[in-house]
Amino acid sequence: MGRSRYKFHEEYYPYFITSTILEELPLLSKPQIAQILLDQFIFMQKEKQVTLYAYVIMPNHFHAIVQGENLGNSLRLTKSYIARKTLEYLKQNEHTRWLNKLKWNKKSHKAGRTYQLWQEGSHPVQLNSSDMVHQKMEYLHANPVSSGFVDEPAD
Repeated sequence: MGRSRYKFHEEYYPYFITSTILEELPLLSKPQIAQILLDQFIFMQKEKQVTLYAYVIMPNHFHAIVQGENLGNSLRLTKSYIARKTLEYLKQNEHTRWLNKLKWNKKSHKAGRTYQLWQEGSHPVQLNSSDMVHQKMEYLHANPVSSGFVDEPAD
């Protein structure tokens, strides 16, 4: 599947995005790694003028509703930074099992790097109606409930 299928077109619409850790490793369940992601969300809002309407962080992926100019590039840079910081954390704390999985499962075309943290793409879905925004917001709130992490969407 070519990455070109997933693009950000009109920048004046919000987009629902999903980014998943390679092999669905539960790295985002570690508070230190989740904090790296949260810090980057703040950076995106302040420095990249990305509006973050909603998000949910799950153990192996995150979903967000975002909007902004040059969104594809902003998200690419953000995910790259999160990957570097996460790999630094894993190395410093000697998480060799996870590092080995990220190394072993790296896609062959990712030459020039030892590890791969993210599955490719963010699978953006343009939200061009209030009904679509509402549906994705409900999905975000229901995601931790359906996974058994909380009892109610408000939690």
